[in-house]
Amino acid sequence: MKKPSSPRNDRQGAGGQGRRNLDAVQTVSPHSGNQLHGITLEMILDHLVARYGWEALGRKIKIRCFNAEPSIKSSLTFLRKTPWARKEVEELYLRSR
Repeated sequence: MKKPSSPRNDRQGAGGQGRRNLDAVQTVSPHSGNQLHGITLEMILDHLVARYGWEALGRKIKIRCFNAEPSIKSSLTFLRKTPWARKEVEELYLRSR
């Protein structure tokens, strides 16, 4: 008994009929307008600390994690939980580049 052919096999017939030319399809990245795409919060924080230091960073953005026993780990924890603070840090990063 002959096994029925699947639709996939039919598309891959002679000459590759049914195949799409993926090179011709242009896609627009949903991140194309995001200036922070590919940049982690840790990278942003490292940049700001290297540029300003903890003391100046604490004066620019008044949050406790920058002023009282600052560390990258505690700052990341706070910034990931606090959207308004993260937004301020990201904006400062974009202005300082």
